Amino acid sequence: MSEGAPGFAHPFIAADAAALGAAAAAHAAARIRALAARHGRFAVVFATGASQLATLRALTAMDLPWRQIVGFHLDEYIGLSAGHPASFRWYLREELAAKAPFAAFHFIAADAADAAAACGEYARLLAAEPPRLGLIGIGENGHLAFNDPGEADFDDPEAVKIVTLDSACRNQQVAEGWFPRLEDVPARAITLTIPAIMQIPELVVSVPGERKAAIVERVLRGPIGPECPATILRRHARAALFLDRASAARL
Repeated sequence: MSEGAPGFAHPFIAADAAALGAAAAAHAAARIRALAARHGRFAVVFATGASQLATLRALTAMDLPWRQIVGFHLDEYIGLSAGHPASFRWYLREELAAKAPFAAFHFIAADAADAAAACGEYARLLAAEPPRLGLIGIGENGHLAFNDPGEADFDDPEAVKIVTLDSACRNQQVAEGWFPRLEDVPARAITLTIPAIMQIPELVVSVPGERKAAIVERVLRGPIGPECPATILRRHARAALFLDRASAARL
């Protein structure tokens, strides 16, 4: 973490979501420039969802060494086509890959006929170019990627796996406007596991909004365990947490 950057136990608290996004993007940009100078080509994992929009839009407006970056993402719904507007592949193409000249961007083929094989292929890609930076969020139920409380395994032997989404996670997708009804939200997904996320050397964690206030309090003050998967981030050596006043309201 760069000098003066927020640590996970001491988050940066912005006035609102836009200011949070600008601050998280500035921090991420500094790390990207440093990693590019040190490593040449390197990989970055990007999250999706409403919590990431301000960060990604600020980041893609910057002049960065994009041609040295290999992009990955955290998760994807099983059975949803890449053209579906709630697909994370659609989101990342629209908000990121189409706006910056990446060296490569690897998408999870979660609509493949064999989802298990898609997991194995994505795990091989990650192993070939292990990410050095991750831009992530935290779900309202404390999930990281699609590792919901009933699926999260802090000692998972896999890097990528198939999971079943819980009702809280699926309801969040409806509340954020990605799907019109709960029954439209896919029940299963492919996700990077908790160990795969924790092995990323540096994380930028963006968590805006009033809906996240209760889980932010729990993540920072509650017991560390898979019942609230994001609590594991307190054990990460270089995770920078960015909140706004709404998400930090209960601290």
